[in-house]
Amino acid sequence: MKTALLVVDMVKDFTDPDGLVFYPQNREVLPVIKKVVDHFHDTNQLVIYLRHSYRAGKYDRNLEEMRPNCIAGTGGDEIDPMLPVLKQDYQVFKRRYSGFFGTDLDLILREHDIRRVVIVGTKTNCCIRATVTDAYYLDYRAVVLSDCVATNSDVVNEVHLQDIDKYLGTVMTSDTFISRDKL
Repeated sequence: MKTALLVVDMVKDFTDPDGLVFYPQNREVLPVIKKVVDHFHDTNQLVIYLRHSYRAGKYDRNLEEMRPNCIAGTGGDEIDPMLPVLKQDYQVFKRRYSGFFGTDLDLILREHDIRRVVIVGTKTNCCIRATVTDAYYLDYRAVVLSDCVATNSDVVNEVHLQDIDKYLGTVMTSDTFISRDKL
């Protein structure tokens, strides 16, 4: 089954200690996410970076209830430099939690005959969950790598991973996925 990696919101505002919505957990998962990105690159599989990015100087309802973050042109919406972005990788800009809503992610996946998406990144309870839910609704098989996702609460992270595993997809570690992907 053709597979793509979706790297969700590993942008500087989330991953850099000076970022506007930084959580230490996001920094902790970066090396493991890099290992998975490297695996996908080494095996010539599709890598798609989903970038939360709000338009500078434009109204956005999401920003009514939170402090401005991931604003285009500020550097906060740029992919963390620890993660290699190659010329064949896609970068999809999003303004909502789901990587599918209001983007061409579904079209990109269908153009590449992708049926399974492996999802890593932040925040498990918002952007990861919304992207997994929409993947499920669009009939993709979703796999979430438990050691490659994070949010600001370990308890919240675990609750959402349990729900995803029960109702929406499969949850496993990166090592388990990589060992199975090599078969």
